[in-house]
Amino acid sequence: MKNIRIGTRNSPLAMWQAESVAAKLQQLGCETEIVPIVSSGDKHLDLPLYAMGITGVFTRDLDIALLQKEIHIAVHSLKDVPTQLPENVKLIAYLERDFPQDILVRSSAAKNKDLKDLKIATSSLRRRAFWAKEFPHTEFTDIRGNVQTRLRKLDEGVADATMFSRAGIERLGLPVDYEELPMMISAPSQGVVAVAGLSENVEINEIVKKISHTKTQICVEIERNFLAVLEGGCTAPIGAFAEFNENQIRFIGRLCSLDGNNCIETDEIFDYDENKNFGEEMANKILDNGGRELMDEIKKSL
Repeated sequence: MKNIRIGTRNSPLAMWQAESVAAKLQQLGCETEIVPIVSSGDKHLDLPLYAMGITGVFTRDLDIALLQKEIHIAVHSLKDVPTQLPENVKLIAYLERDFPQDILVRSSAAKNKDLKDLKIATSSLRRRAFWAKEFPHTEFTDIRGNVQTRLRKLDEGVADATMFSRAGIERLGLPVDYEELPMMISAPSQGVVAVAGLSENVEINEIVKKISHTKTQICVEIERNFLAVLEGGCTAPIGAFAEFNENQIRFIGRLCSLDGNNCIETDEIFDYDENKNFGEEMANKILDNGGRELMDEIKKSL
């Protein structure tokens, strides 16, 4: 069967994700080759994500490699993928979601501090706003880099604590003490590995679709539709999480002001219907409840 060239960022977590996709394709009898590509997002570690001026900062170089036919498919952490993809690039498979939650990791010097007293290192607008919603007097500082780099910076004293996607810690098997954060809502499609390809590569796409997890795809499409309608991309504090239970979906969504003072939320359970765009419906409820004005305020601030 066809040899499939798999493009990925070259961080340890990204390589783990690409190897997971490769293993599933090999089970189908495919030969695979992993092609590491350094992304622009990894080259500018001194800039916070929201200052880079674009969404898709971690996917752009893989998109280019796809379009230039250097690779057949690209493997992404889906939360990094913009809702608007380049022409001729599409998402073709989604691995089963494992750990969608945000978690808190403290420095050794801050083990006994109250949450409200922690200095938090994060470059995520969502994490800053959602944390500030609960603890409005928090001091924040930026932090960038892969999981290992951020853990090292924490040990060096950049802050008292930082937040990660639990998936990153669990997938790498890192012996890190962490705390669950029930007040946080995940980024849309957090904890999901996705595969993108070229629309014209019909034969390869049909093979890759066989590794996709249907319930995960349904949930993340709702979350991404919610994000697309709110026009958030990576530039607004937006959380969304959909969970499939029998034939019902529970959806939790949140839009916050940058300082966390003004948050609009929805939490609903509904019967799944493949003909309905639930993400759009949920987003419009947020917009009609003050979300339009809030998004305008966020865009002006950024």
